[in-house]
Amino acid sequence: MNRLLRDGVGEKMSTFDWHKEVEKQWDNRADFWNQNSANMWEEGSRSTIIPFLKEFIQAGTKILDAGCGDGYGSYKLDKEGFSVIGADLSREMIDKAKNRKGAAHVQFVQADLTDLPFDKDSFPAVMAINSIEWTAQPLTALNEIKRIMKPNGIFCVGLLGPTAGPRQSAYRRLYGEEVICNTMMPWEFQQLALENGWEVIGGQGVYKSAIDQTKLGQLPLELKQALSFMWLFILKKRDDE
Repeated sequence: MNRLLRDGVGEKMSTFDWHKEVEKQWDNRADFWNQNSANMWEEGSRSTIIPFLKEFIQAGTKILDAGCGDGYGSYKLDKEGFSVIGADLSREMIDKAKNRKGAAHVQFVQADLTDLPFDKDSFPAVMAINSIEWTAQPLTALNEIKRIMKPNGIFCVGLLGPTAGPRQSAYRRLYGEEVICNTMMPWEFQQLALENGWEVIGGQGVYKSAIDQTKLGQLPLELKQALSFMWLFILKKRDDE
């Protein structure tokens, strides 16, 4: 992706490297994330993810944590009996993951979700929580994950919902600036998945405390998703792919 930069003398062309910018940003955030990740997975917005995932994927299954950050989610999966490999674009995050106490059985690799260093049909399961949004081409990431998954493999995706504050990462695009977060509505991602070799077999929302969840059952799916802080999808790779 190219853009023109005016320098007061003339015009020059500069190349914006999305994934290099993402790597740099998450390297810079690694310390802050590492200080907060345990709370997110144990009590906060990510605390329901693994219990939900376990309804569809049996313990003992080999699973890729795609966009693993500092590795706390990978550590949790390992504790639940899964065979885990964590991958993240940020070197700082991977270094913190490798140094995490209790995660000695987990393998961590630095890797781009759009170009994963694994063979075709390597994994029966993948988890990607709030990581698809940070790729320049989410469809490319979806297709890459589909490539490395076995037929009928299960993919747990966490996508930031409409009420999530981090969606502000993409706001500056309205000024014509380059941004590195591909915000999507849950229904947009669902349609993208359906059109590209996936079947949706489960879904669940994560909500802010102001939402009265006892009333959510009365709402259609689109409104449940519209109120979500994060929407969890369980996708199945179609066996004809």
